[in-house]
Amino acid sequence: MSQTANAPLMARDNTHLVHSLHNQAVHLSGNLWEHGDGPYIYDAEGRRFVDGLSGLWNVSLGHGRWELIAAAQRQMSTLAYSSGYSGSSNRPALELGERLAGMTYPPINRFFFTSGGGESTDSTIKTARYYWKAMGKPSKTKVISLHDAYHGVTMAAMCATGLSAYWPMFEPRMPGFRHIPSHNQYRYEAPEGEDPGVAAANELETALLEEDPDTVAVFLAEPVQGSGGVHVPPNGYFQRIREICDQYDVLLAVDEVITGFGRTGTMFGLKHWDVEPDIMQFAKGITSGYIPLGGIGISDRISEVFDSQDSPMWMHAYTYSGHPVACAVALAAIEVIESENLPSRAARSGLRLRENLTRGLHDHPHVGDIRGIGLMNAVEFVKDRQTKEVFEGSAKMALQVIEACRQRGLFTRGRSDAQCNAIYLGPPMICDDAVIDEISDIVVAAVCDVVWH
Repeated sequence: MSQTANAPLMARDNTHLVHSLHNQAVHLSGNLWEHGDGPYIYDAEGRRFVDGLSGLWNVSLGHGRWELIAAAQRQMSTLAYSSGYSGSSNRPALELGERLAGMTYPPINRFFFTSGGGESTDSTIKTARYYWKAMGKPSKTKVISLHDAYHGVTMAAMCATGLSAYWPMFEPRMPGFRHIPSHNQYRYEAPEGEDPGVAAANELETALLEEDPDTVAVFLAEPVQGSGGVHVPPNGYFQRIREICDQYDVLLAVDEVITGFGRTGTMFGLKHWDVEPDIMQFAKGITSGYIPLGGIGISDRISEVFDSQDSPMWMHAYTYSGHPVACAVALAAIEVIESENLPSRAARSGLRLRENLTRGLHDHPHVGDIRGIGLMNAVEFVKDRQTKEVFEGSAKMALQVIEACRQRGLFTRGRSDAQCNAIYLGPPMICDDAVIDEISDIVVAAVCDVVWH
């Protein structure tokens, strides 16, 4: 195929499609992807790229896994669809619920399936409100989440998302949402003498007292913040969060959409800190992105309210909840994750990646932070390494690095605004050392070319 194949195809595409985060100039200069193989994706010109963000953190098992493809084909040939409304189910959904109950947090044994992360966030919020109304506390409706959080962009999910760039053109936002400072270890400043994890968690207590705990339904947080900057919480943070939620009778919901199913080096992210949530939401890695599927898991105490004869019907539903093909693919993906011990592999690969980047960039005057856990990683760029001063928003330094990586054969994303310039690295968990080294070599070369001076 000619070396100009992408441009006319993207122009045709732009004529009839609007894409997520639509920007015509960005789109027209982009890639049309033709096929994938393991950790690599190939565009219309036949060029090979490392899939540096596993699609959008979701293609954890890489491209072309025959086990997942065969599972979808088998299920489509027997039962392609069935309703998931009460009184109707299917065997893959039933078996997936059983499988998840045996691998998630001990109190979580019931599940509701969605088509993705945004729907899962909406389901979390509605479940929390339903629970408190059924418990005779109808004033408990508010949602507290973190600045720099990403929970999706359906209307309610967007209100929980703590990245302000997603808000302006869709205002007014729904009432009843509040954000507290992130635990961002690179920038959060704890009061002198206080433990950073406890201090950051105590921001929740401050907000609860200001809002009145009797009006707050749920605190929602990612175990590791993803799109907001790949922020790993300090030790003690979630332990204190759990204490606060218990003290003030607020549900703790954890967003495992990115962190779930092995990416952080353990099967679920919050397990790093031995904390158990009341609600867990998931998506992405559960099917390795091969087919849309998400969901929420609810604790036994919430489940009891669902089953109570005194509780009203839970008037929440999706056409594709418990889709048999999606559930069959999820079962196949979980089998691969467990049989190949991919969480442990993600832990080792992530450590190798960060060590490589640190060796290559440790003396770079504009590399402020190299951080991550497992295969969730970021390199943040700053104007001044000593003061941590950010680049002006117009500089968009991370976007320049991302483009330099793309020219070298690494496709990924990041954040580039007045608060943070960072490139994200979250390749598939099946990457071997050679691929990890290829990623780090490309990033080091790109950074040194773009932001050395």
